[in-house]
Amino acid sequence: MKGKNISHFLVSDMATFEVRFVSSNRFKIEEAKAILSPIGIDVVPVDMKIEELQTTDTNRLVRDKALKAFSKIARPLFVEHTGLYLNYLNGLPGGLTQIVWDSLQADRFSELFGRSADPRVIAKTTICYADGMQMHIFIGEVAGRIAPEPAGNRDFQWDCVFIPDGEINTFAEIGDKKNDISMRKQALDKYAAYLKSSEIR
Repeated sequence: MKGKNISHFLVSDMATFEVRFVSSNRFKIEEAKAILSPIGIDVVPVDMKIEELQTTDTNRLVRDKALKAFSKIARPLFVEHTGLYLNYLNGLPGGLTQIVWDSLQADRFSELFGRSADPRVIAKTTICYADGMQMHIFIGEVAGRIAPEPAGNRDFQWDCVFIPDGEINTFAEIGDKKNDISMRKQALDKYAAYLKSSEIR
């Protein structure tokens, strides 16, 4: 991975402990801010659309995405991918979740998978942090099931069809509680722990 040495960034980043999040999804940005701000990490959004690899290999997907983003802004940053891994489809669609969701949308998705013989699913967030010298991956997972019918606000993609284990309502219905139990929360907590244990302050 080509880029500036990480020491170049230490002085400028030390005062605010900022992290750059390359994403064009405002919901993901809002959740990242809500999760990281209380622990002293300021999320700086970089609104940049990065063309993703079409692959079921999520780690490969985020590494490629982070590399493309770093080549454009040459600053430490993180990217993420969040997808559904359906038991009924042997772990698919995973890295292809967006394509499947865009094709089916909420009602059809619930019809096909929420009413299937096995509605179980893993929701997984994979974060890749790139600093110009190396990349680190952080993963969060929440087990759950696909709802037989969508419920709650439909603005944030499949939140309206995912019911996490231990709940009777979808992510879309439980509101801010989602940020306490979500796969994004888990992955961001691991990322934050790495940052705070490193010299990137």
